[in-house]
Amino acid sequence: MRQSAGSNATAGGIDRSARSLRHLVAGQWRTGDGDELLDVNPARPRETVAVGQLAKDRDLDQAVTAARDAFPRWAATPHHVRGRILDRAADVLDANAEVWGAELSWEEGKTRAEGVGEVRRAAEIFRYYASEASRPVGEIFASPRPGEQIHVIHRPVGVVAVVTPFNFPVAIPAWKIAPALSYGNTVVWKPASLVPLLAVRLAEALVEAGLPEGVLSLLIGGGALGGRLVEHPGVDAVTFTGSTSVGRSLIAACGRLARPVQTEMGGKNAAVVLADADLELAAGEVFAGAFRSAGQKCTATSRLIVAEPVADEFLALLTKRASALRVGDPLEEGTEMGPVASLQARDEIQLSVNAGTERPGVELLTGGRPYDDDRMTGAFLQPTVVELAGDDPLWREELFGPVLSVRRARDVEEAFALANDSEFGLSAAVFTDDLRAVAAATEQVDVGVLHINSETAGADPHVPFGGAKQSAYGPKEQGRAARDFFTRTKTVYVRPSERRDQ
Repeated sequence: MRQSAGSNATAGGIDRSARSLRHLVAGQWRTGDGDELLDVNPARPRETVAVGQLAKDRDLDQAVTAARDAFPRWAATPHHVRGRILDRAADVLDANAEVWGAELSWEEGKTRAEGVGEVRRAAEIFRYYASEASRPVGEIFASPRPGEQIHVIHRPVGVVAVVTPFNFPVAIPAWKIAPALSYGNTVVWKPASLVPLLAVRLAEALVEAGLPEGVLSLLIGGGALGGRLVEHPGVDAVTFTGSTSVGRSLIAACGRLARPVQTEMGGKNAAVVLADADLELAAGEVFAGAFRSAGQKCTATSRLIVAEPVADEFLALLTKRASALRVGDPLEEGTEMGPVASLQARDEIQLSVNAGTERPGVELLTGGRPYDDDRMTGAFLQPTVVELAGDDPLWREELFGPVLSVRRARDVEEAFALANDSEFGLSAAVFTDDLRAVAAATEQVDVGVLHINSETAGADPHVPFGGAKQSAYGPKEQGRAARDFFTRTKTVYVRPSERRDQ
C-alpha cells in the first residue's frame, strides 16, 4: 500500500497521516470488502489522503432495503423534528469547518479558504431546509361545488438515489440530501470515488445530529455501482450532478424505468464584456469565474466575449492578473489556485490546450504550458487564456479546468449570439451599465442563471439553481424549487357529509 509522505507528519497546518474510509449502511459504519481505494492528494499524488475498500452489490441491496424500511417512519416524523436534526447537523459542520475544510483542500485541491467556505456553505444549506418546516406545506383552492374545498398537499417521493461529483464534495451533496431529508425522503448516496473522505465527514455530521438508522446510507464505489443504484428496483427517484455523458445515460435508464430523475450536467459558461462596462470590475469578476477552484465549477467562466472597442485594454488587464496568479499547494499560505483534481484531468486538459494552440486561428495569450518546476509532479495547470479567430473545439468542449477561450464581438447583438452559441445553457454573465443591454440579456441569453456585473459562478440556497438546454434535465435545485422534485402533490377534495344527526 502506498503510504502518506511522512507518517503522522503535519504540513500546511494539517495532520497528513492517511485516514480510514467507511461506508454507512443501515445505520452501521463498515469498512467494506471490495477492491482497495486509495484517495490521494492531487497536489502531491504520492501522498495518500485516505484508504479503504469499495462497497459491493450486497452493501447496495442492504442500503436500499434499509431506506425502504425507514421511509414510513421518517415520512411520518413531524417536519419540525426532521428540521431540528438538520439544524444540529449544520452545527456539527460549522464546528468542524476549519478541520474538514482543510481536509477538503487536501483531498480535492481547492484552496483552504475555499474548502472552509464550502463546509460552512453546506451548513447554511442544511439550515435553510431545516426552516422548511415553518413554511406552507400546501395550498387550498376554491371549488366550483358548494361546501367543498380542494387541498393540494406535498408528500415525499420515497427512496432517493443521490449521485454527486468531485468538485464540491460537501456543498453539492448538501443541496440534494438536505431537501430530500427535510421533505421526508430517505437517501442512498454514492459520491464520487475521487473525494470519499469528505463524503464520510458529511455523513458523520448527520449521524452525530441524530439521524435515525437507515434514513441515509453512504456507499463509496465507482461508476458501475452508481449505475446499479440508479436502476435498483427499490429506488423511487434519482438526483445526479456530473458529466453530460453520464447524465444522459442516467436519463435514458430512468426513462425506461419511468423513474423521476433530476440532472445537473455540463456548462460552457460565457461572460460578455460590453464596451461601456467597468473594465476593472469585469476583469476581476471574469478572472475569479475562470480560475477560482481551478475552473472546476459547472458554473465557471470558460468562454469570454468582449466588445471590439475595449478588447485590447480588457485582455491586457485580464492576462496580467492571470499571469500573476499564485499557483501551488492549496494548503500553503498565499496560494490562490491549487491543482485540478487528478493527474488524469491535468493531462486531458493539457492535451486539449496543446492541440488547440497548434490550430490556425488560436492565439495563446497567457499560460498554456506545463510547469517545469516541482509542480510538474502534481496535477497543476497554468491559468490559460486563448483568443480564437472563429469557431474551435476550445469554444465548444467543456474542459473543466483553468482555461478561458476569448472571442471578439462587433456589437451587442453579436455578443449575445456568441453567448448562446453552445449546446449548454447553465450560467452567463454580462458586464454593462446600459439598462437596455441588461433588458436584452435577460430576454435573449438562454441560460438558467444570469449574472449582471458579477462572475458566472455562484448560487444561493434560497433561489432556484439549474440550467437550460443540455445543462440540465428535470426540476431545478435549491430554494423552494427543490420541493418540485423531492415531493409529489396529492389533490384532496374535501366536502362534508350531508347527513344530519338525529
